[in-house]
Parts: sequence; structure tokens; C-alpha cells
Amino acid sequence: MPLGCNRGGLLRNALLLAAAVAALPVGNAAEPRAVTPRGPLLPHEQALVRLFDETAPSVAYITTEQLRATGFFTAAVAQGAGSGFVWDAAGHVVTNHHVVQGARRVFVRLDSADAIEARVVGAAPEYDLAVVKLDKVPRGLRPIPLGASADLRIGQAVFAIGNPYGLQRTLTQGIVSALDRELPTTDFREVAGVIQTDAAINPGNSGGPLLDSAGRLIGVNTAIRSASGSSAGVGFAIPVDLVNRIVPVLIARGRAPLPGIGITPVRPDLVARAGIAGVVIARVGAGTPAAQAGLRPIDQRTGELGDVIVAVNGRRVETLSTFVAELDRVGIDNTAELTVERDGKPRRVRLKVIDLRA
Repeated sequence: MPLGCNRGGLLRNALLLAAAVAALPVGNAAEPRAVTPRGPLLPHEQALVRLFDETAPSVAYITTEQLRATGFFTAAVAQGAGSGFVWDAAGHVVTNHHVVQGARRVFVRLDSADAIEARVVGAAPEYDLAVVKLDKVPRGLRPIPLGASADLRIGQAVFAIGNPYGLQRTLTQGIVSALDRELPTTDFREVAGVIQTDAAINPGNSGGPLLDSAGRLIGVNTAIRSASGSSAGVGFAIPVDLVNRIVPVLIARGRAPLPGIGITPVRPDLVARAGIAGVVIARVGAGTPAAQAGLRPIDQRTGELGDVIVAVNGRRVETLSTFVAELDRVGIDNTAELTVERDGKPRRVRLKVIDLRA
């Protein structure tokens, strides 16, 4: 026996260990517990699983590389990320303009683990929409079925799939919280008819699809309203009816049409400073619908007001951004009825909305 070992102590310890083992319940407590069987998923769960399984392969994870200045003569490569979705079998992918804005390289990741390089073929900053084209088109691309946004109802279920914080293909659920919101994009422009939802939308969701319960595309998730920059239950999506009008033009022409009537407005800050509600006309282009309708601009020499546009099709316009949104609502090649005031007297004129970029 080694030096210092107490035979009596060893015996007592052995007896205590034997008693502890005897007190254990029958069976090995370290073994995993048996799994309790369950029945099939509930019908609404099955519907959600099916919606995700059918749609997720069409949702893209988009990453970008941009050059950002770090000094007077230096620059560094910065990375960005967002979401998108397959538009057609030719390899066009739709996303937000702000996702790819300024990117020197764009990469799209779909089902494959490999990122596919893509190029921007069309951009519409005023609608915050862009289209990229895959350099290599994989087989079996499945566009998301298109729905409609004109017949949406407040309270109906909606679902967002995207890549918040780089977490690929995240599904969130909510409802249509409100309709016909306005979303500022570029200077003096707003997208009308925007969908508001409480489905969780976070950084990285931008450009991803908003779906109805039938798995149809009803909007493009584009923004959140939150002081912290994280989802606070107020998200916005560009309505699919507008998307379906703009995206084909971006693919064909690379840019979106710009609705107008042929006027140059006075800067909104100057109009607001003067306490005027409406659109003040600075110049009228020769041969334009505005000129044909007899609209009169401000007198540049005397500063005397000409016509002030205060309504479009009976809808009040108090700022340039709302005026532009109303023209977009009317649509190119359609007729708009303007209410204009001259010397405090209102009158109505009808004129055609044209594409200023044509």
C-alpha cells in the first residue's frame, strides 16, 4: 500500500459509492429521451411550408463591391448586400436601385453555393428599382408568379423572404397594415401606392419579394421606418403593378420613362418660402402639352406669378413631389385634368402626360 494511504478511509468511500449507485433509478439516466410522435402539420403550417419551398429558390442574395474614397488620393473596396428575385428564365433579377447603386461588381447567389456575377442592365432611382442580368444563367430558373396590388385589402396576410443581416432566405409573416402610402426616393419624387406591412423587414431585406398567401409577388420590399434602423413593424414595399410596368422597360431600354407635361418648376424650397401651396411654373417647353394647353410661367423679369398647379384629377397637390406622383399615377400617354390658379382664379385644363425621356 502506498505511503500515507488510509485503508479504513478507502473502505468507507467504496461503501458510499455503492450506496449512491444503488439509489439511482432503474435504467441509464444519461440516455436521450424518446421522441414523442406528432401528427401532420396543421393546414396553415403546411401552406406556409409549401409557400416557402416553392418561392425560396427564386429569391436571390445580392452582394456588391464598391470603391469608396478613404482620402484625397486613396480608395478602398466596400461591400454591400441585399435581396432580389428571379424575374424571368433569361436570368434577369429584380432588386432595389439602392442595393446596386454605385457598384462596380454585382454577385447573385441562388440555390447554388456559388455566387454568379451579374451586370446592371437597367435602373430607375425614382422608383428605387433595378434589374441585373446573370452572366451565366443556371438551368431551371423559376420566376415568382405575379399577383396584383390594386385589389389588396388591409388585413390580408403577407410574407417577406429576404436576407436580413446576411442571413439567407429568411421568411417573415405579417399583414397589409396600410395602402396607398407615399415613399420618397430621389429629389422631389415619391412612389405612390406603396404597401405598408408589419412583416419584419430589416437591413438586407431590401429588394426581396413581398408575397400574398397564394405565393404571388405583390410588392418589392424597399424600406423600413425606424429610429434604430431595425424592424419596428412599419415596412414598405413598392406595389407590383408599378413593378410590372417599370421592369420590362428597364430590361428593354435600361431606364424608366419619366412622366411630365413639359414644364420646369420653380424650386420647391423657394415656393415654400414664399408661402405658396402648389407647383409654380418657371418655364414652359415649346410644343409640349403644357404649351398647347396655354399654361403660363412666372415672369422672370417682374416676378409676377403665372399658373400655379394645385390639383391633378381632383387630387390636391401642394408640393412638387406630390405633383410628380400624381402624374405617375395618371401614366404616360393618358390625359390628366389639372386645376391651375392664375390671379387667384381657378380653372381646369386637360392635357396629355408624356415621357420626357422619349
